[in-house]
Amino acid sequence: MPEAPLVSIVEDDRFFRESMTRLLRSLGYSVQVFSSAAAFLDSSSLAITAVLITDIYMPVMNGLELYRTLISTGRRIPTILMTSYPNDDVEARALSEGVVCYLRKPLEEQHLVRCLRTALKSGEGTEKNVRVR
Repeated sequence: MPEAPLVSIVEDDRFFRESMTRLLRSLGYSVQVFSSAAAFLDSSSLAITAVLITDIYMPVMNGLELYRTLISTGRRIPTILMTSYPNDDVEARALSEGVVCYLRKPLEEQHLVRCLRTALKSGEGTEKNVRVR
């Protein structure tokens, strides 16, 4: 039986991390959680992450900066950004830079599932970036 893809979650809110972990595991994914971008970048999970889900607004390094850091170091991990503070300019910029999805909190499960599927297929070049309102 194939191993479930690893979804790494970078989120500074502990309660949100815990609820996302429960949800994604119930959907059959392996999950690792990190409270900061630095913790993710320093982890062994970096090399095996199939999809990254990260909050945009976090202290020190935000989610878009994390994505840009990954790209600049040659790591093209399909990334889903999420936020409680949507901004159309940030959304447009993130999607134009290659982020797979931009989700608004509170997350709707069907939108998250669609974005995860898109992210997992993104290496095949068959899917486009998704705006979810």
